[in-house]
Amino acid sequence: MNNVYEGKVMWSHLDVNMHMRHSAYADFAAQARISVLDSLGLDFKTFQDLKVGPILFREELVYLREVGLNEKIKVTIELTKSRSDGARWSIRHIVYREDGVRAAVVTVDGAWLDVEKRKLTVLPANLVEKFATLPKSIDFEEIHA
Repeated sequence: MNNVYEGKVMWSHLDVNMHMRHSAYADFAAQARISVLDSLGLDFKTFQDLKVGPILFREELVYLREVGLNEKIKVTIELTKSRSDGARWSIRHIVYREDGVRAAVVTVDGAWLDVEKRKLTVLPANLVEKFATLPKSIDFEEIHA
């Protein structure tokens, strides 16, 4: 599985200081996450059919280096925490500039939401198995409880 998303920084991603704005990092991380989930069969159509979607409880961005206009960036994703049933999880995204330098680290904590009941839920077993194939970080830990 490819856990790398590549994109190009556009004019609309810039702030007044002419570098990538804070929310663009979150947008690239979200797109990377959705692209990787899609490659596992956890795609938009599947979520619509199940009436389930990912929900975030926390998003943390640590900025390391500036990223500018027309730079190509790469975003990797790795699972840092997860319950064995995949119901709760944390994902780390690392944003790299085109010169290979780390530009930012985005960490999110999330779960699955039943969009009709507006309550947390668990994915069907076959999708839990697919979710479990996400690349795991060196410091991965299983969440108990």
